[in-house]
Amino acid sequence: MKTFEYVITDPLGIHARPAGTLVKEAKKCQSRIIVRKGEKEADASKLMALMGLAVKQGDKIEVKVEGEDEEAAAKLFEDFLKNNL
Repeated sequence: MKTFEYVITDPLGIHARPAGTLVKEAKKCQSRIIVRKGEKEADASKLMALMGLAVKQGDKIEVKVEGEDEEAAAKLFEDFLKNNL
């Protein structure tokens, strides 16, 4: 299992458009990707669950990646966050 933390810098947080793209990226991976904010967590391949976290600018999230391609999936997901959120 790979884990990393990221602080959201986008002024709107994880809103609809980047959340949809985030879900598409997660679905490309064979590994399970979980995004956690505080006590809540969501499967990154489920749009409504991800939106339900209500992640705002400045919030710290933890991402857990577990599965066959976890190294590549964690890198892909972290790069996406850095470039888009």
